[in-house]
Amino acid sequence: MLVSIDNGGTLTDACVIYGSKVFHAKTLTTPHDLTKCFTEVLKEAARKIYGEPRLGALLEEVDYIRYSTTQGTNAVVQRIGPRLGLIVAKGSNTQALIRNDDEQELFDVMVGERIGVLDLKLDGEAFDSNISTVINQLISKGANRIVVSFSGSALVADEARVKRITLLRYPRHLLGAVPILFSHQLSDDHDDARRTWSSLLNSFLHPAMERFLYNAENVLREYRAKNPLLIFGNDGTSSRVAKCIALKTWGSGPRGGMEGAKAIAQHYGRKSVVTMDIGGTTTDIGVVENASVRERRWGQLESIGISFPLSEVESLGAGGSSVFRVVGGKIVIGPESVGSAPGPACFGQGGRQATITDAYLLMGVLDADSYFGGNLKLDAARARTAIEENIAKPLGISVDEALVKMERAYEARIAGAMKPYLHDAATTTLLAFGGAGPISACGVAAQLGINEIIVPRLAAVFSAFGIGFSDIAHNYDSALSEISNKGLSSALEGLQTRARRDMFAEGFDLEECTVDRAVNFSRKGEEASHHLNGETKLPAGIKAADNPRVQVRATKRIPHFSMKPLDGAKATAAKTSRKRGALQLYRLEDMKAGEHGAGPAIIEEEYFTCQVPQGWRFNINENHDIVLQREGVQAAVAKTAGSKKK
Repeated sequence: MLVSIDNGGTLTDACVIYGSKVFHAKTLTTPHDLTKCFTEVLKEAARKIYGEPRLGALLEEVDYIRYSTTQGTNAVVQRIGPRLGLIVAKGSNTQALIRNDDEQELFDVMVGERIGVLDLKLDGEAFDSNISTVINQLISKGANRIVVSFSGSALVADEARVKRITLLRYPRHLLGAVPILFSHQLSDDHDDARRTWSSLLNSFLHPAMERFLYNAENVLREYRAKNPLLIFGNDGTSSRVAKCIALKTWGSGPRGGMEGAKAIAQHYGRKSVVTMDIGGTTTDIGVVENASVRERRWGQLESIGISFPLSEVESLGAGGSSVFRVVGGKIVIGPESVGSAPGPACFGQGGRQATITDAYLLMGVLDADSYFGGNLKLDAARARTAIEENIAKPLGISVDEALVKMERAYEARIAGAMKPYLHDAATTTLLAFGGAGPISACGVAAQLGINEIIVPRLAAVFSAFGIGFSDIAHNYDSALSEISNKGLSSALEGLQTRARRDMFAEGFDLEECTVDRAVNFSRKGEEASHHLNGETKLPAGIKAADNPRVQVRATKRIPHFSMKPLDGAKATAAKTSRKRGALQLYRLEDMKAGEHGAGPAIIEEEYFTCQVPQGWRFNINENHDIVLQREGVQAAVAKTAGSKKK
C-alpha cells in the first residue's frame, strides 16, 4: 500500500495505491492546524478502502506515506514566520542583497534592522566579546533565530570560528538558546546574495515546518506505521523528516504535478507537454520536454534567487475561488481568492464575491448536488446574487451575458500566461489537472491552438499522484575548488561520504542505492552538465571561470504506481441516458476503455468536471484517462503516440 498526500491551500488530497486498486480522497485544508487535515484525509482514504474511517487499519498496512505541504509556501506568501537576525562581517554591504522591490519588502519583514556586524580581524577575548555583544543586541531587538553569512575565500573558516565560540557561550541545552544557522552549512554557493537569501528563507520556514511535520510523524508513530513519514521536496525526491531541509518543501506540491506529468509523457510517448494545474487559488503552469521537467539550476522563489534548483512552474493568481470584479469597465480576475473559507458564494458559507465556480454552476456545467462528491451542496441563488451585484450590474448587462464574459476572460487570462511556454502548439499536448483544470481545458487550448488534451483519471489529486513517482533520494552539490582530476576525486569522495551517512539514516546502505555523479558548469551564460559514467575525469577545457560544481545523487528506489500499456482497447461509442440541461452527461467511473464520443458533453468524476465543447472529441484510454482532440484537426502529437510498459 502506497499513500501520497498533497496539502494544498484550499484542499488536501490523498492518492492510495492498494495492490492493483487506486483510491483517492479529499478534505478541506485546516490552516490553523495542518495536522488535522493530514489526519482527516487519511481517515477519508480509509473510508474509501474499508467502508469506514479505520485510520489504525490503514496505518498498519501502509508501506510508504509520501507527503507534500504548502506550509512553507504559505509562510512566505503571508509573511508569517520568526524574527530573524543577520550577522555579517565588518565592511560587508547588506544593501547588495536587495536587488528588487520584492527582496526589499521580504527583507524588511524577515530581518529589518536586526543586522549585526562582526570584526573578523579581532582575536582572542576581543573577538569573543564582539560576538556576545552582537548576539545580545540582536536578541534585544527581538531576533529569535540568527543567520551568520560571511563572504570571501575564508568564509567557511570564519563561520566555523564563530560557531565554536557561540556553542560555548550559548550552549544548545539552555532553554533560551537562540538557533543559529551558518550559511556554509546549507550551501557552498559562491554567490553571496543567493547563499544568504537561501539561509534566511530556510530559517524563516524552519520552526513552523518542524513543529507540524514532527506532529504529523507522531500520528504515524502512535499507530505504529511500518516506515517513517517521507517528505516530498521541490527537487522531486523524498526523505524522512529528520533529513529534510525546510527550503526544499517550498513549491513541492506543484513539483508533484510535474513528476506525474513526466510519467505520463514517458508512458504515452509525448515529447512536448505543457501542464495546467488549476486549484482554488492559482493556476500552475509547467513544461515537460523529452520526458524531463524543465527547471532552473538556480531557483527563483518569488523573484529571489536561491542556491537550489527549482522546476520552472509559473503560478498565476487565477483559480476556482479567485475573485472576479469589474475595474474600469473590464473584468479583472484575482489574485485575491476566497479560498475554502468562506469560499465562492455558491458554497453558502458567507462568501459574497463572484468566482468562476459560481459562473459554472449557473451555466449548468456544475451540478449543485454532485459537486465535491456530493459532500458540498451548492446554492445557485447565492451565486446569481454575487454575479449580478459584482459583474452584471457594474457592466450594465444581464447575468447570462456576464457568465459568457466571465468564462472568456478566465480562459484568456490563463491562456495568456501559458503562451510564452509554447514553442509549437500543434505538436504540444496540454495536460490538464487539479480540481478545476479539466473544466476549462478545451477553452484554454482553443485559444492557444493546442489540438490535444489529456485529462488524467486522477486529475483531481494529480499532484498527490505524481508524488508517488518519487524515490528516497538525496542530492549533493559542491563547488570544485581545485580544477583538476585530483580535486574532482577529492570532492566526489566527500560528497559520497555524506551520501553514505544520510542514506544510512534513511535505513539503507549506499550499496543498495543508485549513485549518479556529474560535473555541472556554466559556459557563455548557459548551464551544462557532464555525467561521470564510472570515470573520475573532468571534461576537456574546464576552467575556473566556468564555475564547475560536482553533483552526486543517491537514490533508493521504492515502489511506484504502474500504468497500463495502450494495447488497443476496442473502440465503442459512448452511450448515456443522462443529461445536464442540453449537455450529454457521462460518469467517468461508469465508462470503459475505448469508449469515445463528441461534445457538447460533460464527463464528471467524483471530484472534477471535464467540459467537452462542440468541436471536440473524447476517448477513454486503458488507464481511464480522458484524451480530447479537436474535430477536423489531425493532432500532430497523435502521430507519436505510444506506450512504454512501466
